[in-house]
Amino acid sequence: MVGKLPPGVMERLVYSRLGRRDPSVLVGPAVGEDAAVIDLGDGQVLVVHNDAITGAVEFLGWLAVHIVANDVAVGGARPRWFMMSLFLPEEGGEELLDTIMSQVDRAARELGMMVVGGHTETTPGLDRPIVGTTAMGLAPRDAYVTTSGARSGDYVIVTKGVGIEGTAIICTDFADVLRSKGVGEEVIERGSKFLERVSVVEEALLLAENRLVTAMHDPTEGGLLGGLAELAYASGKTVVVREADMPVAEETRIVARALGIDPLRLISSGTLVASVPPSNVERALRLLRDHGIQAWVVGRVMDYNGNLVEVEREDGSREAVKGVYVADELFRLWKMYRAGE
Repeated sequence: MVGKLPPGVMERLVYSRLGRRDPSVLVGPAVGEDAAVIDLGDGQVLVVHNDAITGAVEFLGWLAVHIVANDVAVGGARPRWFMMSLFLPEEGGEELLDTIMSQVDRAARELGMMVVGGHTETTPGLDRPIVGTTAMGLAPRDAYVTTSGARSGDYVIVTKGVGIEGTAIICTDFADVLRSKGVGEEVIERGSKFLERVSVVEEALLLAENRLVTAMHDPTEGGLLGGLAELAYASGKTVVVREADMPVAEETRIVARALGIDPLRLISSGTLVASVPPSNVERALRLLRDHGIQAWVVGRVMDYNGNLVEVEREDGSREAVKGVYVADELFRLWKMYRAGE
């Protein structure tokens, strides 16, 4: 299989082998949680997230910073420090490294972060660069946010749109494929600029600092459906949503239609998912919009009924997501076109 490993495998082979337990770890490794939370003992916690990027090439350095910064921010912490392990293919040399690090520097400066360490090497057998990244930040001990805090009756809101990162990656790394499918240059150019929208740091911190949410999540692999499934799994709930309420940009719809993919299953960094108590919904939406951030209510959190996510599709059909991990459409595209189909 490609992508994240099943929860059963993680529980059996990973989560059962974590070394000596440390009581200062308030949130440790768990399916669906975005970050670890460590009590520093002075009224603050350290929020830490580690991730890898394997499905992007052209804007790898930019994404490397923003993706992990997002996961720290949804924990209620402002991201401050960044580390990276970069594995380069034998082809590309210094020019490729220069491109990646220029992007890392620009993204880190934009977020006010510093690169504090890492590892860089050329690795035999790679056909594209791969990066492992870590971000860290601080939050008040009584104000950090988890993915597991959603409560029955909460509304689910999303910001900016779905498939943002996936649209950008496809319009850059699969531009020739799109052209062969008849997608126009203007759409490809506009879609490639979606990379400018992949940060959720501002909206996550607005909601966390004003204590308006019970849970937040940054839906990456598996798209919005994957993110909702992880939030539901971590919280022990069912999330019910309507496809008609999902904000899908025109560029994303065109790209998805041309390639035969589901926008709701397309990697979606840049989309913040938050569960919000009914009493806070209007204030949360207004706060976001006052800061120029579009947000929509797309569903509700319900008591667990055997499904993690239930989707009412635009054609009236109902789809149930029972497993926590949703296969991402981007991996399918890599497999399909790398095989020359």
